[in-house]
Amino acid sequence: MKSKHVRTTIVLLIIALLVVCVPSLLIAAGIIDAYMAQILTLAGINAIMALSVNIICGITGQLSLGQAGFMAIGAYSTVILTSTAHLPLPVSMVCAGVITAFFGFLIGFPTLKLEGDYLAIVTLGFGEIIRVLLVNLKKYTGGPNGKQFPTILTLNPTVAYFVIIGALVLLIALIQNFIRSTYGRAILAVRDDEIAANSTGISVFKYKMIGFVIASFVAGVGGALYAPFIGFIKPDMASFTKSIDYLIYVVLGGMGSTTGSILASFILTGLQEFLRFLQNYRLLIYPVILMLVMQFRPQGLLGTKELSFIRSWNAFGSFMHLSGQEKKQYLKTLLSKKGIKQGGEND
Repeated sequence: MKSKHVRTTIVLLIIALLVVCVPSLLIAAGIIDAYMAQILTLAGINAIMALSVNIICGITGQLSLGQAGFMAIGAYSTVILTSTAHLPLPVSMVCAGVITAFFGFLIGFPTLKLEGDYLAIVTLGFGEIIRVLLVNLKKYTGGPNGKQFPTILTLNPTVAYFVIIGALVLLIALIQNFIRSTYGRAILAVRDDEIAANSTGISVFKYKMIGFVIASFVAGVGGALYAPFIGFIKPDMASFTKSIDYLIYVVLGGMGSTTGSILASFILTGLQEFLRFLQNYRLLIYPVILMLVMQFRPQGLLGTKELSFIRSWNAFGSFMHLSGQEKKQYLKTLLSKKGIKQGGEND
């Protein structure tokens, strides 16, 4: 059992290094140009925000429409701590996440006893309050015109990709381990049935609060990475439409699926850039995608399931050790399980 655990850790570490290091080297070598690197890196930030929304909506079972507000707190905290307090940028990012988590606690404490639409309305109002405060506190935030914040992440696409995707991989590892912990299983129990969880001694409010604070921290980290990457922030980043965008990623990927939310974030971010030639009409794509998903795949791309890198790695290794005839037979069996006949005919 111990050797299996060590092997699993090594495989996941290798996959993580490949995801972070190989594209970074390709960007540094110029094989991946700066434009494509920016899209991939921005998709990484969107994936972090999707993780935040998924923790609340998919794992904790609440409905929040204020994650963009937490992102804005993280972004502005990073800028102020770096520019005014003269803290090193990495320290500012971590502190910004902690500050955002504290705001999450302040907001969650009086509101998490609410459910459904009521909680959504309160968090929506919170996001709008943050936006208005950022507009009016001109001395610290630059007002409606925002603030410039150029850093090495703005100027160097290789460093930006390495840092942001590295942070995404680290957050995925931490969140997945948290979900498998006692606290994570208690949160899932609360999501599935609050009455049953409460009857077994699980404090519903406590575990809702833990999930909300962790989601706020992740959103703050997303904002802390966004500010130095884009090099410019403004109050509009706390708008309602931004929160809806992040919610769309989770709905499309599957509520409760970490890998599904990340997959949807990369797909929709790339699609939005690919359709840029349509100008503002490309914004119609999101509603069309949502309608199609609700009609044909209401549970999202992955539902509540997760992509297993270990099973994929093992399957790939087993496939590579097969002979040519065995590979053909394996593929034929796999296609038959999917309900696909040879020649492309349907059952």
